[in-house]
Amino acid sequence: MNRPRSLRCLAALAVVALAATACGRSGQGDAPSGSSSQAATGRTAAELLPAQYRQKGVLRVATAVGYPPMEMYEPGTTRLTGVDPDLAKAIAERLKLKLELTNAAFDGLIPGLESGRFDLVMSSMTDSAQRRQAVDFVDYFRTGGVIMTKNGNPQGIKSLTDLCGKTVVLAKGSSNLQIGEEQNAKCKQKMRISQSEDAPTGLLQLDSGRAVATIVDYPVARTFTKKSSAYEVLPTQYGTAPWGIATAKSQGGLRDAVRKALQELIDNGGYRKILDTWGVGDSAVPEATVNDGQ
Repeated sequence: MNRPRSLRCLAALAVVALAATACGRSGQGDAPSGSSSQAATGRTAAELLPAQYRQKGVLRVATAVGYPPMEMYEPGTTRLTGVDPDLAKAIAERLKLKLELTNAAFDGLIPGLESGRFDLVMSSMTDSAQRRQAVDFVDYFRTGGVIMTKNGNPQGIKSLTDLCGKTVVLAKGSSNLQIGEEQNAKCKQKMRISQSEDAPTGLLQLDSGRAVATIVDYPVARTFTKKSSAYEVLPTQYGTAPWGIATAKSQGGLRDAVRKALQELIDNGGYRKILDTWGVGDSAVPEATVNDGQ
């Protein structure tokens, strides 16, 4: 996420700070970005999977709902659905594991990963340099944040500069919050920034007039405008970057197996089929890479 994305990586305050910006180590976690390593050549994802995961037979994946079409509840149920749940299931199948999918607070995802509560995090999480101090990423999506206003754009907002002096709502723990704060540092007349739990609650502030704009990841913004004519999306994307599947630094073997599983899905068309099903195929990546964010 550009995640409040998200719309949707802490045992210590320093790690909390890492997670908020867009959140132990072994040499095994330090892998080159780009194509699969030589060790993975000719081996399937299931063959690369470390024995400890094969023995457990379960892949524990955490996400944070509230970021359609990426991760959300199926209407009227507590069943998790969306791009990330579907892709998590496909990856688990490539690894020959049973998927155990858990919803958690976004700012608790990286701490849960580091503590061993989860094996992977798939939650529209931007692959950022600060987060890579805590986790590794298998990059699987690329997009940016866009400004959303009420339909008709009554404030005449055209760019980030036009947010100066205005009341803006941004999702906590997201790269979109970082985009807004970086712009605010340039504003002579400062924004009044409030923080929401996720994109839907942020839009409630637009509905009530408590905020005039928000920044939301492009695929999420597109989903909301398809469902409702109450909002308008400005065309420019900011902070375009890859989103990654997060793995613990100490679990390089799992990271490499997940990268291989994703590449297998890219190669057999299953990956693109999932993205196209949810209308976000234009954010597909051509290759599964590790830590390719800036």
